[in-house]
Amino acid sequence: MNMAHDKTRVPVIVGAGQVTDTASPPESARSPLELMVEAARLAAADSTAGEALLRSLDSVTVIRLFADTVPRFASPFGKLANPPWSVARRLGARAATDLVYPPQGGDTPQVLLARACERIAQGQSQAALIVGGEALRTELAAKRAGLQLVWGEDAPSPPDGLDGVKDMYTAEEEAHGMRSAIAMYGLIGQSLRASARQTVDQYREASARLFAGLAAVAKANPLATRRAGYSAEAIAAVNTDNPYVGFPFTKLMTASAYIDQSAAFVVVSEAKADALGIPVDRRVYLHGSAAAHDQWFVSERPRLDASPAMRLCAQHALAQAGRTLDEVAFFDLYSCFPSAVQIACKELGISPEDPRQLSVTGGLPYFGGPGNNYVTHAIAEMVLRVRGQPGSFGLVMANGGLVTKEAVGVFSTQRPDKPFVREPASVIQDQIDRMTPREPLNHQPQGEAVIETCAVLHGKKGPERGVLFGRLVSSGERFLANSPADPATLARLQSDGAIGLRGKVSQVDGLNVFVPS
Repeated sequence: MNMAHDKTRVPVIVGAGQVTDTASPPESARSPLELMVEAARLAAADSTAGEALLRSLDSVTVIRLFADTVPRFASPFGKLANPPWSVARRLGARAATDLVYPPQGGDTPQVLLARACERIAQGQSQAALIVGGEALRTELAAKRAGLQLVWGEDAPSPPDGLDGVKDMYTAEEEAHGMRSAIAMYGLIGQSLRASARQTVDQYREASARLFAGLAAVAKANPLATRRAGYSAEAIAAVNTDNPYVGFPFTKLMTASAYIDQSAAFVVVSEAKADALGIPVDRRVYLHGSAAAHDQWFVSERPRLDASPAMRLCAQHALAQAGRTLDEVAFFDLYSCFPSAVQIACKELGISPEDPRQLSVTGGLPYFGGPGNNYVTHAIAEMVLRVRGQPGSFGLVMANGGLVTKEAVGVFSTQRPDKPFVREPASVIQDQIDRMTPREPLNHQPQGEAVIETCAVLHGKKGPERGVLFGRLVSSGERFLANSPADPATLARLQSDGAIGLRGKVSQVDGLNVFVPS
């Protein structure tokens, strides 16, 4: 039988559910597990098959919790030993033996969707749930109130961790205070500013205009956590309510992590959908997908203002779907910081002011940034958008790490005319690796140097630490460094002339220190 007509091997998304809670007091609010179970039940109800769909699940994937991703976010309220097992147990999914808890990264919801579709296409699965959730709003409120919540649970066995967790930072990056998203996305943003030949004010204002478009989408989304519909002027203004979190980005330009949100979607074979009586108007197909990563460590990338992985993943996913960018009606571009969206627009070749809008949710600063799970929300919302306009196509671009791991999905209610095939990542990865060799670093730089890009990390009282990539004048080699932390030097790093600023670099107590001339 032609596999395109073998309904047991045609994957289709049949249900999507989301939960946002901005009001419950911590003593009665839901744990991450409870939020995930609720989102899964909503997804099953959305399919119209309800409990019958949940009982038929043979695969459950839980997107890695932030508590298991970032050490400083480790929860004091206990740990789920096997999150997918705990979810499956509460849903009555006794047939679920594929229990997956993937590595960290905002790309993983899209990557794991493609995996679920591939397993169905290969006859290994008939019904898969992908779900994630965070309750950092409640956790913070409970800690402040001195409450002791019980969120942990043991399990009979560990989950399948797939490739396992891989660190996103080098020891040298960490030593120089760059082990944070705001540091790295700030360095990337400054590189984009330099390549666009913008002043500091011009770049901040352009970033604010870009994100005002997302804020407008969030204002209309009842599931968004920040619905004020911030103007570009409000997002750009630097004041006590909207300080720099890390120069060049203000608080309203960064992902909002302290939220209670969960999302889920269910992928089944067409045969299972038919058996459960799921209507055709519930069905959305993944027409194209691709995933790859750029040079893994930011400091080893030849250029910080580009992402071959974004460009090539989008090209491959669209080609697989047989569509062009002009045929895409809806977008969701990962938006943890302006620099992520700016690179995506650059690599896709679309305007930051594209009238199709760049997010279907409102983006991570305004909809909410639930750890690794944002793209589960984006996919759930995209399912609703393409259902609302049958035959239309939507594109989700997921980003993991520090513009590191990229994944793209193309969605439509239109039934594909060919079998689903997940292209091996190596097809794109080999090309990227040839295009972008690792940038060598000088680990003990000395002498005349120039700033390649820089950022300034802020605390509650203002600027605290300058981080930078520099180049030695004599050899052109890149190095990592800090600047002196005096107010005058940090102010120079936040000026128009910071990129290209000359000075001297030397080692002080094992760290590289750049002192401007």
